[in-house]
Amino acid sequence: MAEFLLSAFADEAGGGLLPQIKALKENDLTHIEPRGLDYGNIADYTAEDCKEMRMILDYHGIGVSSIGSPFGKINIADDFEPHFEKFKQCVENACILGTKNIRMFSFFFNEDQKPEDYRDEVFARVERFCDYSLQSGIWCCHENEKDIYGDTDVRCLDLLKTFEGKLKGIFDPANFIQCGVQILPAYDLLADYIEYMHIKDCRFEDGFVVPPGKGDGCLKELLSRFAKKDGKRFLTLEPHLKVFDGLQALEKEGGEVSVNELYTYPTNRDAFNAAATALHGILKEIGAE
Repeated sequence: MAEFLLSAFADEAGGGLLPQIKALKENDLTHIEPRGLDYGNIADYTAEDCKEMRMILDYHGIGVSSIGSPFGKINIADDFEPHFEKFKQCVENACILGTKNIRMFSFFFNEDQKPEDYRDEVFARVERFCDYSLQSGIWCCHENEKDIYGDTDVRCLDLLKTFEGKLKGIFDPANFIQCGVQILPAYDLLADYIEYMHIKDCRFEDGFVVPPGKGDGCLKELLSRFAKKDGKRFLTLEPHLKVFDGLQALEKEGGEVSVNELYTYPTNRDAFNAAATALHGILKEIGAE
């Protein structure tokens, strides 16, 4: 059975590294998937920046589950070489921060670009990422994301089977829902390749992101199935919940609250706390916490 380790994109709680650490610790989350930080996006960090961050994280007892990088989040027709050069620094940074994982993507497409027509180029670029990172013992972990090559379960399988032993998978249920993909069949198709999960829920009817367990992500069953894997497995919270400054006033005035407003929060930290509380509740229900 899997041992779940809880991580988060803590930039969604708001603030720089120290406020993010505070949000993690107060919500019983032991790891971070760094993305937005004091000096910008993690992709722009230097080795010296990461050494400083590692000292702070170590002092506070917070580990790094994966690098929340944006690599592969460019159009397939864009120049790849500058992007790849920045990726090389990210691999070094992963080593400094003590993680074996880098989150990455398989390139965006416009409406007039058919993914199938660019398969060879996508795969050549993904392979370069993987071959380079593995020289340092770092795994590229592909996230399913809307409008990239690997946005459906079938194309994710194409990538993960082709690069088996080089590439690992991240399962993001909300992103699949926004692409019209059914969650449990997708998990069963990809289960052998999934390294860790992003905890984010969504509704088919409108694509609206909601707290874990409140949407169509089948999170209780999904996590029950994922728990059957061996070893330590990260669950990375990614709330993506909306913040609405006027919500409290609306509620005080007795205004009618829509479903969308029900899952909208007065601050980033409130949204983050709500998502974390929902995740802990699911894990308790399935006996995984």
